[in-house]
Amino acid sequence: MKMKSHIAQTVFLAGAALLATGQSMAAGFYLTQVGTPMSIGTVGVANTTNTWGADAAWAQPAGMVYLEEDTVGVTGLTLLVPEMKFDSSVADAGGSDGGNAGEIAIIPSQFVVKKLSDRTSIGFAITAPLGGAMDYGDDFVGRYGAQKVALQGVGISPSIGYKVNDRLAVGGGVTLTYTLFEEDVAINLPGPAADGKAELDDLDDWGYQPFLGLTYAVSDRVLFGFVYRAEMDVDLRGDIDFNGVPLPGGNAKLGWDNPQWAEASLRFDLDDNYYVATNLGWQDWSQFSENKLTVTPGVTVLDRDWKDTWRTGIAFGHLDGTRGWAFGLSYDSSPVSDKNRTIDLPMDEQWQAGGSYFWEGEQLSYALGASVMYAGDAEVDQTAQGVRFKGEFDTNLIYSLGGTVRYTF
Repeated sequence: MKMKSHIAQTVFLAGAALLATGQSMAAGFYLTQVGTPMSIGTVGVANTTNTWGADAAWAQPAGMVYLEEDTVGVTGLTLLVPEMKFDSSVADAGGSDGGNAGEIAIIPSQFVVKKLSDRTSIGFAITAPLGGAMDYGDDFVGRYGAQKVALQGVGISPSIGYKVNDRLAVGGGVTLTYTLFEEDVAINLPGPAADGKAELDDLDDWGYQPFLGLTYAVSDRVLFGFVYRAEMDVDLRGDIDFNGVPLPGGNAKLGWDNPQWAEASLRFDLDDNYYVATNLGWQDWSQFSENKLTVTPGVTVLDRDWKDTWRTGIAFGHLDGTRGWAFGLSYDSSPVSDKNRTIDLPMDEQWQAGGSYFWEGEQLSYALGASVMYAGDAEVDQTAQGVRFKGEFDTNLIYSLGGTVRYTF
């Protein structure tokens, strides 16, 4: 069982990598944008003061009460094009740098808000809070930390908003998230033998994350918004298979705590239908720092030395009758220092910039948005399975292009 315990430690190193792929995220693996052009265009800065669209059902449940239409439905589609290229400076076991490890993903979304009364609205959102893939290749210099990871996730969020008075509105909901992932990691075998491989297959679980929101009109032109998302515990269970290693397959469980998240924003409505929004957010990534992988019968725990992150940004836009546009810029601090960063979750500070345009008809409307995220150089100096590799991502970008069609009943 000692060999199997060692392999458990090996496989664990890539366990959370899936969460670093796909969506435009905060400095950890939470997304900062839902699949609508207003959210993409402001890179999430205006989410907590969203009183305009059906995506408030997830972004700011209190904002739903400001929608004038009886029922609003929005269908969206987001194209993600990552460009993630590692450049090694030390590679004790040789190998390639992996080329572009990012893989293109197409993510649908759906948002509906129904007005029950002048004070109460209910909402429903389907989003992909986690999704995408990262493939370094079998001969990657860091193959003993990670070779290939793939994640699929869907979040279902019912919510409700209530207007307390002309200034204050409150709301809440819960996101039910189904997560599925698979992963490959090379096994460093002694002597001249070729690498073995461990594969985590079909690890999945459901998790839930309650969220609360409020908006308060400080004045006729200043709106304050606040959203809190609670911690979400997930235990992904599935199978582990081995190739080139004399061990049978078995059961695996990977657990971690998705941390709590709080964000506040101010929106200033200017003359001629212009507005400026700014935000400040905190995410409890120190809570995520300790991970646990169970490969029957052993348990491996890894402390990643992660820390809490902060995010801020600014957005500027114009809403004028049937047309509008928005631009945004945001920054997220890094959850981990250079000396503690690993190749499975090579997170760093992140800068995002975006823009969007929309046109609104009497019933049918459409919108387009685009953003780019620079995820830092993410320097890695890691020893995995006794093999050291070092380098950084000389290209580390994620491009997002989103569109929505809105129909008002």
